[in-house]
Amino acid sequence: MFAVYAKEPNAESPLDSLVVGERPEPEVPEGWVRVHVQAASLNMHDLWTLRGVGIKAEQFPMILGCDGAGTLDDGTEVVLHSVINAPGWQGDDTLDPKRTLLTEKYQGTFADQIVVPARNVVPKPAGLSFPEAATMGTAWLTAYRMLFVKSGLRPGQTMLVQGASGGVSTALIALGRAAGFRVWVTGRSEAKRALAEQVGAHQTFESGARLPERVDAAFETVGKATWAHTLKSLKPGGVVVVSGSTSGPDPSADLQRVFFLQLRVLGSTMGTRDELADLLGYLALTGIKPQIGTLLPLAEAAEGFRVMAEGETAGKIVFTR
Repeated sequence: MFAVYAKEPNAESPLDSLVVGERPEPEVPEGWVRVHVQAASLNMHDLWTLRGVGIKAEQFPMILGCDGAGTLDDGTEVVLHSVINAPGWQGDDTLDPKRTLLTEKYQGTFADQIVVPARNVVPKPAGLSFPEAATMGTAWLTAYRMLFVKSGLRPGQTMLVQGASGGVSTALIALGRAAGFRVWVTGRSEAKRALAEQVGAHQTFESGARLPERVDAAFETVGKATWAHTLKSLKPGGVVVVSGSTSGPDPSADLQRVFFLQLRVLGSTMGTRDELADLLGYLALTGIKPQIGTLLPLAEAAEGFRVMAEGETAGKIVFTR
């Protein structure tokens, strides 16, 4: 079958390990289902996989892609939940110590077909196209959990999103605006800030700019480059929710500020299957649609990887069959 995969880990030049070609069709174990992929979206996780982060060398070659939407053998339209739990796990899917994401142990979505446990498919709402639905399982689910499960924000309060144009950021903006939060966003360029306003931001600011007032919560996926600004932007008792660190994982903790202002720092990773179902229901109720920045046929996946590697994203990058 046609697939886009990593042939080997390459920390120094990850795109050199990207192959667009053929891979064997998957077998379907008992309790698993086959999904005929109609669309799949690109995440930073895919670049990390090419670098060999979070995956053992013996797992290569690995078909890339954490997210996707498609049809079962009987034609049922579904969205994929990307967190694969250990057999028999009970409780929050994201707290399973043996959990794995697609592309870490099991082959990913950038292919004609993928097999996943039966519980890892969720019915696709009729109001979402396959490309739109393909953005849900990682970026939008991560944003939903950060905002509605972790932050504790109440409608009318102010939230700051660091970084204006990534998939999680645009999801946070759209979800926060619809939920009644005042949404402020920082961005490195005028074009990125304009995109944030288009998606729903009430105000945008240059990266590192002094804000008109302090905020109730900040949402971090950038890490080292924005961390100091994030902590300085919080009200006493405020919260920062962290789900990524694309610019580096090791900023100054600024512990004096953290304890003196009684700030809360919360980590958040992906989301549960039930939260994905709730997210899809929320979008159906509100009519929110994800911001797709680049739509490419899967055969041109290398261009999408280049755009992401160079930081040119303006919403999600999605591949279609």
